[in-house]
Amino acid sequence: MEKYIYFFESLSIWIGRAFGWCILVLTLSVTYEVFVRYVLNAPTVWAFDMMVQMYGALFLMAGPYALAQDAHVRGDVIYRLFPFKVQARIDLILYVFFFFPGMLALFYFGYEIASDSWRYKEVSWNSPARIQIYFFKSLIPLAGGLLILQGISECMRCILCIRDGKWPKRHEDVRETEENLVSRKKEEERQRKALEH
Repeated sequence: MEKYIYFFESLSIWIGRAFGWCILVLTLSVTYEVFVRYVLNAPTVWAFDMMVQMYGALFLMAGPYALAQDAHVRGDVIYRLFPFKVQARIDLILYVFFFFPGMLALFYFGYEIASDSWRYKEVSWNSPARIQIYFFKSLIPLAGGLLILQGISECMRCILCIRDGKWPKRHEDVRETEENLVSRKKEEERQRKALEH
């Protein structure tokens, strides 16, 4: 079971990293648009639509990545006080009754939206550039499908935790600066105590 967990997790992390490059494209396009608009007084007709599509792609494809990294915000004021087995049971129930119905709806209706968009060769109505958006709308069911796969992985993780009494280790990727500082401080404290004894 762990093999499948880590496969789905690796897939979500890889796709999240790949779409992370949208941040660079988004930053460069905003910088370019600000420069040509305010310095050269020659605004573009395509920049707004491209920025919306880059941000949307980043937002959609970051969902599976965040789920794989356990980075979604949760109200865990009481939850974190429970034993791991109880946490896993709660998570499993929430995934089955709330997460999967929502993600199946995202996949199903996203597929309908994307297929209609491809059929009509939909273009943006926000700007005179009339940028094609059916490629972008294909990301909606793709994100839903990836979230379903990662949700299956999370359910397997819950089952292992219920069985073993501890959460399986996650693939580590980028960590927040605060986490790194806390980890470093704990390590220094541990080394200091070891030297004292």
